[in-house]
Amino acid sequence: MKHRSMLLRTSLVLLCAASLTGCSTIKGWFGGDKKKDDGKPNEPAELTDITPSVTVSKIWSANAGKGEGRIGVRQGPVVADGRVFAAAIEGGVHAFDLQTGKQVWEYRPDKKANVRLSGGPGVGDGLVVVGGLDGEVIALDAASGEEKWQVKVPNEVIAAPAIGMGMVFVRSNDGRVTALDAATGERRWFWVQDVPMLSVRGNDGPVLGPGFVFVGNDDGTVAALSATDGRPMWELPVAQAEGRTELDRMADIDGTPVLDGTTLYASSFKKATMAIDAPSGRPMWASEHGGAGRVGLGSDKLVVTDPTGTVFGLDRAGGSALWQQPALARRNVTGAAVQGDFAVVGDYDGYVHWIKLENGEFAARERVGGKAVRAAPVVADGIAIVQNVSGELTAFRLQ
Repeated sequence: MKHRSMLLRTSLVLLCAASLTGCSTIKGWFGGDKKKDDGKPNEPAELTDITPSVTVSKIWSANAGKGEGRIGVRQGPVVADGRVFAAAIEGGVHAFDLQTGKQVWEYRPDKKANVRLSGGPGVGDGLVVVGGLDGEVIALDAASGEEKWQVKVPNEVIAAPAIGMGMVFVRSNDGRVTALDAATGERRWFWVQDVPMLSVRGNDGPVLGPGFVFVGNDDGTVAALSATDGRPMWELPVAQAEGRTELDRMADIDGTPVLDGTTLYASSFKKATMAIDAPSGRPMWASEHGGAGRVGLGSDKLVVTDPTGTVFGLDRAGGSALWQQPALARRNVTGAAVQGDFAVVGDYDGYVHWIKLENGEFAARERVGGKAVRAAPVVADGIAIVQNVSGELTAFRLQ
């Protein structure tokens, strides 16, 4: 099924949430009631006290508007040219100064249009582009927030658009990638990958390389498309969608693959991560650890979070596990970012955790508003920015 309504997709993920080991309660998946009963193996792990080994300072906080709540789109910020760009379901798009958090501009859609901004934002080539739950794609001037154009694609957009090479690349929830002219919004081409009957709610944007658009798919594959015309250049399974049931076969690659030089790193919900030679599609190594979220990239390590909440540090050269941190089990841990010598992840209860890249030990912990953090933190210029499901943004610096 290439086209499906948001209601159907939401229903499917509710089924998934109610059935997954370690996610057996709706509250654990969507961050509802936080009450815990001691001794129940399916409850989120209780946090234990830690002795901080690094000082984390909150340098500013801001609000992007009414956030995603329980919709499950994992909406997060993006940073470019010293600004933080963030969107919220009913809050419009905001630009903040990275160092101070001062608002630079805001854009609010016409109230009569009832636009619910869910995908992104993405930024590049002087544009900020955001998607909507009804397929809207809106391009704004990055300097002023002025609307440049608005078009629609056939399905909801909950991934950040990618911008480059004179085009805007939009992934919608029906498995379609649409290339739009960056100046006008006119469609240049589209490509469609079939979506499995059951998949993890959420997906992330494409990543661009010279002449390529790389896309992680819900069937566990990564595809490389020609940026010029959308022609498939190669396709590679990071994990095989195998099993007796639809639940067993879930292999989503929901975190944007990470491109470093000519190496592409992608991670699958089926606990697999792969390093790929990006130009050719040749596998370089494969690891049996991974998850649906984004990969954190350090100088010699990758950091991945598996579906149970265990955080792994992998060797970048060969993919072997160097350490694991299991103490966040069933806390619906986000994908990872790297800030200095530490990995940063958030969880369902609004806690942000800093983990030593060297050995996987906890180094610090802070809380951001008490609401769930679904999107992976973003790090730029040594500052980590976290957005929770209420639309609150918090920026941290290490000292």
